[in-house]
Parts: sequence; structure tokens; C-alpha cells
Amino acid sequence: MIFHFFRTLSMGVKSLFLHPMRSLLTVLGIFIGVASVIWLLAIGEGISKKAQDQIESLGADNIIVRSIKPPNEVLNQNSGGRGMQIPEYGLTRDDYSRLSETIPTIISAMPVREIRETFQKGRWKVDGRLVGCTPEYADITKLSVQEGRFINEIDQRESRDNCVLGSKLAEILFPYEDPIGQLIRVGDNYYYRVVGIMASRAPSAGIGGSFAAQDYSLDVYIPLNTLRTRIGDTVIIRRSGSMEGETVQLSQITLKVDSVQNVMETSELIKLTLQEAHKYEDYGITVPLELLEQAKTTRMMFNIFMGMIAGISLIVGGIGIMNIMLATVTERTREIGIRRALGAKRGDIIRQFLIETIVLSVVGGGLGVLVGLTCTPVTTFSMAMLKQFNPELIASLPEIVQDIRPIIVYWSVPLAFFISMVIGIVFGLYPAIRAAAMDPIEALRHE
Repeated sequence: MIFHFFRTLSMGVKSLFLHPMRSLLTVLGIFIGVASVIWLLAIGEGISKKAQDQIESLGADNIIVRSIKPPNEVLNQNSGGRGMQIPEYGLTRDDYSRLSETIPTIISAMPVREIRETFQKGRWKVDGRLVGCTPEYADITKLSVQEGRFINEIDQRESRDNCVLGSKLAEILFPYEDPIGQLIRVGDNYYYRVVGIMASRAPSAGIGGSFAAQDYSLDVYIPLNTLRTRIGDTVIIRRSGSMEGETVQLSQITLKVDSVQNVMETSELIKLTLQEAHKYEDYGITVPLELLEQAKTTRMMFNIFMGMIAGISLIVGGIGIMNIMLATVTERTREIGIRRALGAKRGDIIRQFLIETIVLSVVGGGLGVLVGLTCTPVTTFSMAMLKQFNPELIASLPEIVQDIRPIIVYWSVPLAFFISMVIGIVFGLYPAIRAAAMDPIEALRHE
């Protein structure tokens, strides 16, 4: 039995080598299908993983509440139309106290105030973000200190004029000297002493309608109490003869919940609490846990969609196998007649042609798997070459695409190979049955 199988296999391989170019093109269809399944799923997994990492960096047990400026019509209506008014909106210190003290599942709260400012050192000047925060800010936002230290409790309690610089901002303001201990000017009149520099961190994409993209590299961090003492809640901006301003007490409150299981319930309590204190909705609530669940669902749907697209390539390869085998059956009609006349059964003819299609599928599937596993190094090398020879093109791409790193979905490797085998059998079955169904006498008469 085993000898008979290997003899049939040997005959099938010899038949395929009689037409090497045709066999190679047939293998190519399966090869492309299998490789595309692995590559597309790996790229989709890489993109999804990056998005999930950004959400997870916010903390699954955190709830983020941010101030949002309402439409001008709402602000004007609230001011009653009495001359020039500086709009007041957003979260307040009372909101911070109310949320942290009245909701039992909240174990800590971190207030933040953000202002767009100009930072200067000598002739070097750059626009960035002034962040008034507490010492917990670095840990919650997953920022690390490269040199010096971050804001501490003494800075906060005594409203000290100390600051910590973002990595890129430090390079711009201090290109030739050590920033630690130096003074920088913030705005027109205020000076702060540098006590630390943050390590570089890639910008995060915008998440949710209430959470904008964050670029930490141009930040300057100062104690929240210092910002309130020196600048206050009202900020006036002058632009080419015009003047506008706003009054915001807090830009953001990050609330830490005692358990992940209580996050969704706590978010509802936060909504109810804020609705009572705000006339209009000038805040937004971001729940990373909820976004994370949505991202996982999107990831699954994305993988299925990418797999279906890649599966079409496999089907096309299967159609190629059927087309080639039907042509082969026609060419080998006389051979089939001779074999039948010498005593070969229909099952022998079916096995002969099925083995040939399976060999084509196995070879194509194996090559596809080998090339599919090179997805990560090939993509990394290609992006590096593009950055070197066409940096403008790379710069025009979204951040998530610039830093893409495919992740091989390991179950896709055996799945793609198995599907290629099934396609070889399914699409090769009809030509094999058609060959076995030939009348031996008519087959012998075929020229």
C-alpha cells in the first residue's frame, strides 16, 4: 500500500516536471495567496496592537474627564450679550473635590491645567504647552525622566518656580549646554528654573471625541499651584490688534478607580455628578476600558476582513489549479485510456490527479509560509529605505503608519497552509473525477 502510494507520488511529480513553467505559474497562485494571508493579518495586527497600546497607556482603571469649549453661540447666550465677555467653561476645582470626595469607588484624582505658551532662552524660542500638574502626572501618563527629576510634593506645596522640559523642547532651547539649573522665560514676564528633562516619547493619536492627540515633546511641566498663583484661571491672547481670552480652572481630571470591574459604573456616576453642576456640556468623559473593548472588537473585525481579502487570492490560486488540471486531463486523455486498458481503476486515476494538485498546493503553501514569515524584517527594511531616500513621503503618512511594525499572527501560518491544501483538493477533485469518468475505448481513440 505504501509502495503503491509512493509510486503514484513519483509519477505525479514527474508529470508536473514535464511542464515546469506551467507548474511554476500554478504554484505561484497558491504562494501569493498564502503569503498575502500571513502578511495582511500581520500588518493588521501591528496596527491594532499599536492602537491598543495607546489606549492601555491611559490606564484601564482610569477615567479621564476633560474640559471642552462649547460652541460660541452657547457661550454668547450664556453671557447674555453684554459687551465683550471672557467665556468661562470647563471643569472646576469644585468638580475635582466633588468627584474625589463623594464617589466611593474613586481612590485618587489628578487635576491638570494646560495652556499654550511661548518658551524662550536667549535667542531660541519655541511654542509649546505649559502643563500645570501634580507629582503623580508622570506615572499616570507613563512618562519617564531622562535627567534630573520631576515635580515633587515640595514644589507643589510651596508653589516653587521649578519646571521640567519635554525632550524636544530641551534640545531646541539648549542646543549647546546642560539645561539643568538654567532659567527659561515663559510668556512675557515669568521665569522658571529647569530641574528635569523628560525622556523622548512618541506622540499619541487622538482617542475618542473628547481626547485629542498628545505630543509630549514640547511640554513644560510646572506645579499646578504655581500656575494658579502666577497665571490664574483667565488667559488673554492678543493677535494682531485683536484680543480674546477664556477662563478655565482645570483642563483635565484623571480619576483612578479601585477596580476595573467598577469602571463603567463609576463613569455613569461621574456623568450624573457633573450634569448637576454644569448648565451645558462643557466637558467630555473618556473611559479607556470602554475604548479598549471597542479596539479589541475592531481588531477582530479588521483581521477577519483582511483575512477575507487575502482568502480571495487563495481562491484565485485554486481556480488556476483547476484550469491547469483540466487542460492536463485533455492533453493526457490517451495516457488515461492506456492505463485504464491495462487495469487501472477509476480510484487510481483520481488519486493520480489529486496527488498532482496536492503537490502543487503543498509547494506553493510552503513557499508562501516562508515568505510570509519575513513580513516584519522586510517591512522594517522597506520603511528604513523609504525614510532614507524619500523622507517627504514618510513624513506625509499618519504616525501610526510611519512606526508600523507587523506582528505575525501565529495561528494564521497553519491556517493559511491548511486552506491551501483544502483548496488544492477541492479544485483538483473535479478534474480528477472527470479524468476517471472517461470511457477507456474513446480515450484510446483520442489523438
